Amino acid sequence: MTAPEASDGVRSGSWRWASAELPYLYEINTWPWLNRLSVDSGRPVDLSTVPDERWAALADAGFDAVWLMGVWTRSPAGSAIALGNRDLVESFQAVLPDYRPQDVVGSPYCVRAYEVDPQLGGREGLAQARAALSRHGLGLILDFVPNHVAPDHPWTRTSPELFVRGTSQELEDDPGSFVAIDGSVLARGRDPFFPAWPDVVQLDAFAPALRRTVVATLRDIADQCDGVRCDMAMLMMNDVFSRTWGSRVGAPPAEDYWPTVIPAVRDVHPGFRFIAEAYWDLEWALQQQGFDFCYDKRLYDRLAANEVGQIRPHLSADRHYQHRLVRFIENHDEPRAAAVFDDRRQRAAAVTTLTQTGARLVHDGQFDGRKVRLPVFLGRYPDEPTDGELSAFYQTLLAALKDPVFRTGTWELCDCTGWPGNDTTADLVAWSWDGDSRWLVVVNLGDTDASGHVHAPWSDLRGGTFTLTDPTTDAVFERSGDDLADGLYVLLAPWSWHLLRVDTA
Repeated sequence: MTAPEASDGVRSGSWRWASAELPYLYEINTWPWLNRLSVDSGRPVDLSTVPDERWAALADAGFDAVWLMGVWTRSPAGSAIALGNRDLVESFQAVLPDYRPQDVVGSPYCVRAYEVDPQLGGREGLAQARAALSRHGLGLILDFVPNHVAPDHPWTRTSPELFVRGTSQELEDDPGSFVAIDGSVLARGRDPFFPAWPDVVQLDAFAPALRRTVVATLRDIADQCDGVRCDMAMLMMNDVFSRTWGSRVGAPPAEDYWPTVIPAVRDVHPGFRFIAEAYWDLEWALQQQGFDFCYDKRLYDRLAANEVGQIRPHLSADRHYQHRLVRFIENHDEPRAAAVFDDRRQRAAAVTTLTQTGARLVHDGQFDGRKVRLPVFLGRYPDEPTDGELSAFYQTLLAALKDPVFRTGTWELCDCTGWPGNDTTADLVAWSWDGDSRWLVVVNLGDTDASGHVHAPWSDLRGGTFTLTDPTTDAVFERSGDDLADGLYVLLAPWSWHLLRVDTA
């Protein structure tokens, strides 16, 4: 796909995002990121004044879109609740040795209004950031929180019919689950497995008025970006919502929430993409309800827990389903990868996720080896040293992943076979990419040396001779096409890999 040229010779439009069937996404925690830029530059920086080289660097690294997490107006009421929570304050003090109460800027998921926070540059500042991203071909992803809003969101006063309601007696008996706002008793937000969250109020997924309001809200959001990441998307599904709230919300409507909302937004914004934060094995169901991509938390959990035997079966699922998952080893909800994986395991896990099919997500700071997971309430990062060797590894890996085949090519899981007496083959997982170029990826996810034969799906290579080059390790092999088709012998050390580009010798 050729991008159009703007009058200044720069490609215009989010052409990377539009053309990448399997995109690479970069998550930025917007408030502390801008704070860091302000400190580094010695002047206030908001979304309108981000140095262009910051966006250019992400484009040069090969990303297709930037997820600016947490741009919406935050809630003073939510911040007050957080500051009154001793456990939360202790968590703030643990990550910021010089913590001050003003570091609490509020949770980005306690939304007071779907307007860009004035502290971040407002709507115009976001528009300027989007234009800068677009000049580099990058798309823009923002958040949408379907399940709840802040207690001081205007809807709580103007439209109480949008919320799950309670009674005065329930408020008196269980003030942790209900709150009184302007004469209405509203339920606090929750999921079916945990007590209510104290700083948000629950929207009623079954209310027709809410669905109409959400469509209008999302259409306005879609005027400002290219896609949304929907927080805890499964909570609004009919069956989950019924299980959470029971008879209080009545019988489910005939149509589910997302199949009502998503098409109505796409009627106005046809290319708009929806990404679901999804758990509880509901990824496939959410894909069927209209989501382009859903989190693959299972792969992350299995890599983090070193459940090697579960990874190949996981990757053996329906290929269309695989293409619509989001792969990651870090995001703002998870611990930092450098705190979960040792150095060898993090690199192998990064190769595994970033060369997998689907959307691939990287979190700001992951390349630097940051270990402190910042509570979302805070607007400032602690100082941490950069792991130069890890950063250099990621630069080499990203350079290889600029090959368009990883965005538009054909992915296929490869068979790995052993021989009698060799049980280490079970630790090998392999897959291939086929398009204008060909790549074979093999990873040893075990703690011992592993060997086996890897069968690439390329019978047309028989009779030829090929050079296999791994740009991340500088390894070069020459092998026959028969070896590739019949089973390439591989021996890998623990948590090592081959990322092999296949070229005619």
